[in-house]
Amino acid sequence: MRRAHSVSEMKKLLARRTKNDLLVQVVMARLKESGQLDDARYAKQFVRQRKEIRRQGAYRIARDLRARGVPDRYIQAAVEAAAGEYAGTPADESALIRHRIGRKLKSWRGEIDDRKVASLCRSLLRAGFSADAIRREIKSLTAEEIPELARETELG
Repeated sequence: MRRAHSVSEMKKLLARRTKNDLLVQVVMARLKESGQLDDARYAKQFVRQRKEIRRQGAYRIARDLRARGVPDRYIQAAVEAAAGEYAGTPADESALIRHRIGRKLKSWRGEIDDRKVASLCRSLLRAGFSADAIRREIKSLTAEEIPELARETELG
């Protein structure tokens, strides 16, 4: 099954196929002119798919797009558009966090201790949600105070 590619990815794929840089440039120009290769459209599609299907957060989506060579201006625009589009829907950040928490809690047996809460927080951070949103949702589900998460873990 095919998938869409960013401009950077396509350039790397074509460069692997041939040593002729001029040929790569000509093909890239033709793809861009015909509208088959567009980083802005690719970023919007990627963000929509990751929010709706994989239920990931904005930080994870942005990191994955950067790894695929998409410029930051397109990433920022796509993430902001998605945030406005999904506000109040099942793909809203707080709804996504609650859904992931619910799935995790179903698999746990026994009492939920600090280790399990810390594991849950790390899992949500890896999924790309902000530490403040995670803390807010866990706090709303429990009566206990959740300790401050380190800023370094939010980035990694």
